[in-house]
Amino acid sequence: MTKITVAIVFGGCSTEYEVSLSSASAVIEHLNKEVYNVVMIGISREGNWYRYNGETSLIREDRWLEHSSCVPAVISPSRHHKGLLELVGTEHRFTPLDIVFPVLHGKNGEDGTIQGLLELSGIPFVGCGTLSSALCMDKAFAKTVARAAGIDVPEFVTVFPGMAVAEAVAAASQLGYPLYVKPAKSGSSIGISKAYTELELEAGIEEARRHDSKLVIERHVDGIELGCAILGHAGDDPIAGEIDEIALTGEFFDYEEKYSLSTAAIHLPSRVASEMKELVKATALRIYRELNCSGFARVDLFLGNDGRLLFNEVNTIPGFTSKSRYPNMMRYAGIQFPELLDRLIESALKEVRV
Repeated sequence: MTKITVAIVFGGCSTEYEVSLSSASAVIEHLNKEVYNVVMIGISREGNWYRYNGETSLIREDRWLEHSSCVPAVISPSRHHKGLLELVGTEHRFTPLDIVFPVLHGKNGEDGTIQGLLELSGIPFVGCGTLSSALCMDKAFAKTVARAAGIDVPEFVTVFPGMAVAEAVAAASQLGYPLYVKPAKSGSSIGISKAYTELELEAGIEEARRHDSKLVIERHVDGIELGCAILGHAGDDPIAGEIDEIALTGEFFDYEEKYSLSTAAIHLPSRVASEMKELVKATALRIYRELNCSGFARVDLFLGNDGRLLFNEVNTIPGFTSKSRYPNMMRYAGIQFPELLDRLIESALKEVRV
């Protein structure tokens, strides 16, 4: 049997660089080497691309760039050369690629940038396309589209680049406190703060602007947060995994909590009633389709104390370690990690992107 050449892209110019290294390491380790020929492509924090041929452990430890195998490389945007160009002095080596699996989180990876390159190249790839990736990454756009489709969202205002802090505070204060201040296009809860007063709101805006020039200020929802893993293409018949639930004792599920769980717990399966679970799955699938997602994504929702379901966000490349929420939700639904990777790759190879 001819092996499928799959490129795993990791790292990147993002505040979630380290998370990408952990996710990519797990993906590489769980791929069936009898089926796949794995090509590893690392992107440094500075945005430099390399082909890497060392041990997976060095990726996890962020020592991969020290390895002698690193060679400057780029994915060709030409459909005549669907693959990887390694730049060796004045020469180059070419490796054809059957498929690319971007295991990148946050900006410059989950936001449609690499997806655009791959769509230009004509190389099949795992995950959402350019438009869907960009749309889901921008919280303001995603909420606006979801609301237009008739899906409940928390009350919010968008703070555009150049808007005065006083103007943003005046607009957001009309929503009522407490409020969350979020960079529009930042993942893993980086730059997010919770404000109970105008002074805290001003400070939150200043902090969020360190990460993005466009912000979302959102009314707090009294309730719980639920996650739903989706697998498949919006135009076909995607499936939902098990529902999980975040139980907090702190203020919100920030970056530290996501990776330490020091004051939070994740309940899998969620403790909500079975009827509500079905409604969560149906709502998540609807959002997935409305935002034109494909391949896989995790849809996060709030369940208010009043019984309302409200859209929070979509993660188009959620964490992908063997302990991450998305693989765990799928595992609970009966799809183990290696099978999940097989299904993602098989589905991407069949997809026709127009």
